[in-house]
Amino acid sequence: MRLGSAALATGRAERRLAAILAADVAGYSRLMGADEEGTLERLKALRRELLDPKIAEHKGSIVKTTGDGMLVEFASVVDAVRCAVAVQQGMPERNTGVAVDSRIELRIGINLGDVIVEGDDLYGDGVNIAARIEALADAGGVFVSNTVHDQVRDRLPFVFEDLGEQQVKNIARPVRVYRVRNADKSATAAPPALPLPDKPSIAVLPFQNMSGDPEQEYFADGMVEEIITALSKVRWFFVVARNSTFMYKDRAVDVKQVGHELGVRYVLEGSVRKAAGHIRITAQLIETATGNHIWAERYDREIGDIFAVQDEITECVLAAIEPQLYAAEHFRIQRKPPESLDAWECVIRAMSLSSQATLASFTAAEELCRRAIAIQPDYGRAHSLLAWVLIRRGTGARNLMPLLTEAIGEAQIAISLDEQDPWAHLACGFVRFRGRRYPESERALRQAVALNPNLGLAHAALGPVLALQGEADAAIGHVERALRLSPGDRFLGFFAALCMTMSQFIAARYHDAAVWARKTIELRPEFPDGYRWLIVRGDLIEAAEALAIHRRLVPDYTIARAREGQPFAGDAAERFLAALRKAGMPEE
Repeated sequence: MRLGSAALATGRAERRLAAILAADVAGYSRLMGADEEGTLERLKALRRELLDPKIAEHKGSIVKTTGDGMLVEFASVVDAVRCAVAVQQGMPERNTGVAVDSRIELRIGINLGDVIVEGDDLYGDGVNIAARIEALADAGGVFVSNTVHDQVRDRLPFVFEDLGEQQVKNIARPVRVYRVRNADKSATAAPPALPLPDKPSIAVLPFQNMSGDPEQEYFADGMVEEIITALSKVRWFFVVARNSTFMYKDRAVDVKQVGHELGVRYVLEGSVRKAAGHIRITAQLIETATGNHIWAERYDREIGDIFAVQDEITECVLAAIEPQLYAAEHFRIQRKPPESLDAWECVIRAMSLSSQATLASFTAAEELCRRAIAIQPDYGRAHSLLAWVLIRRGTGARNLMPLLTEAIGEAQIAISLDEQDPWAHLACGFVRFRGRRYPESERALRQAVALNPNLGLAHAALGPVLALQGEADAAIGHVERALRLSPGDRFLGFFAALCMTMSQFIAARYHDAAVWARKTIELRPEFPDGYRWLIVRGDLIEAAEALAIHRRLVPDYTIARAREGQPFAGDAAERFLAALRKAGMPEE
């Protein structure tokens, strides 16, 4: 572009109204990383054989090019849109026979606005908005601003899909954006939805950098990579790989479309904002089919060791998401008739029932686990959950040995089927604890934690196991970690509080044991364990009241049953039984 003679003489910049087309290659860095020379050759051929001829045909002028993009000016906005659509229609043929990961796909954005001409370059919001819209565009898509839409909507045979107002970087006011689709059905048919996997599927989208600080872009991307890696270790999740989710970077996305394109039931999205030595991270979990928010949280941290902050937030997000996904899956499955449940759905229902921690719920959960095993005998998770449920059902039972024997067998089957499943090792560790085989229990629980460092139940269960082996401080540290990992999980909170009560009692920290016993009662007043511990360590009046409630909940509980059913051996067991006896618990 050349300035007019008057502008050259005066040295002043020129302003004019122009249609600006911005285009770039989606996933350019990935393509260059995989095959630098081949990508450059294909880009040169693309320009020579398609882009330059189409731009010339529609009377456009190339303002400038970058490694993977270009800026083009058109005097007519109609020509700009026609050119963009023609280019995108020519791309599929060029990608015929090319592997998906090697295909060159363009993103195009168009804006109509005032531009400033200086030398051979263009500046101003008219250009900036076109570039920002291009960054929002789908691979293979053409997105336009409202000013373009208003000028061409009745003059071109295209469909304009309203994407609403979008907030874009460095532009004060939101921009209304439209996706251009060819009216020809054969050209605009959406690709078929990917089938949903047979377990909960999730995509973690790139977090938005709200700071305007390029350094925070690396932090946000690193955070997402850490979360994807951590989620991938949870074996009951199907997690979409980073290369697929990062194609949505710097784009306004519709979660329903993401679910359709990636074949996922859930999407995690978020943002990062830095200000004055502090960083704020928001995250939200959304169900793609409905757009409903399942969970959202905000984390405020001081910026010190940036990697430590990343690790901490990743841990918090993962620990919060897992129980939320369990709950969401349970809610979804509840709408299905029981007779139509598959093995996975039986296990999800059983997990929800087991968290209710009543004899009836354990019995119903056991039935569902057995049904899942009948449907799919090699389903390790069903075996490990059955072991867990059997032991939980056996708490306080008159004859624990048959349940313990079966539970040990189920836990061993689970590990033989999938030795990388942390739940299998959790079940094995808990069963060994109930069988008073503490070193074996510790090994199994530590393996569960190694496989999934965010498995709060394993951390909590390690508490009394370590306390019984003289490691009181380490025991309490693990239970505190369990509580920190998932403060919103009511069942984990109850189980961890119960483990903390036992750990404090074993360590002869009786005041703290009573405090945590009250916490278990607060969380689950219908469950007898909390009252049992308050009988043991409460004051005289409190112990008498707890004993009365315990007798109403478990009328036939005696010292003999306590001796057989509690998991302690040695000095801790003797102290426990002596305290029950002193409070007035009957012998037989």
